[in-house]
Amino acid sequence: MWHIWIVLNDLLKRGFDILASAIALLLLSPVMLACAIWIKRDSEGPVIFRQDRLTKEGRIFKMLKFRSMVKNAETQGTGLFNYEGDPRVTRCGRFLRDHSLDELPQLINILLGDMTIVGPRPCVEYELGDYETLNSCFKKRFEVTAGLTGYAQIQGRNELPWDVKVDFDNRYIDLYRKWGIMFDTYIIAKTFINVFRHEDIYENKIDNRLSDRDSAELAQAKVIEMAHKKE
Repeated sequence: MWHIWIVLNDLLKRGFDILASAIALLLLSPVMLACAIWIKRDSEGPVIFRQDRLTKEGRIFKMLKFRSMVKNAETQGTGLFNYEGDPRVTRCGRFLRDHSLDELPQLINILLGDMTIVGPRPCVEYELGDYETLNSCFKKRFEVTAGLTGYAQIQGRNELPWDVKVDFDNRYIDLYRKWGIMFDTYIIAKTFINVFRHEDIYENKIDNRLSDRDSAELAQAKVIEMAHKKE
């Protein structure tokens, strides 16, 4: 009976993903066009930023975002970490991030099945180190498809440290298996509230005494260490 409940909810979840993402892409197409024009006029580089991310069972896919940073930003400054006042963020990009508009192209990822609306946020391919050697705590979050928003995001988005994010992601999996898409509905509602409040957009430095670059390097090393620590 429990297995049937999970299968039914997964089918409903996928159906909702397809319907909601298709409708959203149609309704938001003028907004997305305006964003694309602004990005192109504001700074050099492509309109869409593509990045290798991990989804269910460690599968790699190209996640789409509107480019909100200067070209090749990943190889500059604080790398994957984005602190408040980051000089790599463009004028247009700051507005897009503040209003979560940079995430809109991920509706295409959802329509294609690479992502779902609600699930653990997809990490960058190399962000946690080797997927195969992740400990069971960090690997559990990959039992489900990566999401546009998730349980961790309504608790604090980018300000949460990785171990706390993982805890919320794992709790989401357990709660989804118990409550199904009803729990997803709650998360979607809370996400809209957080977006309108512009909350928790930037990450916190691991040590305010360090430079942004040194803080980012230390944080990245600690994340990988944590993800592979023996339990």
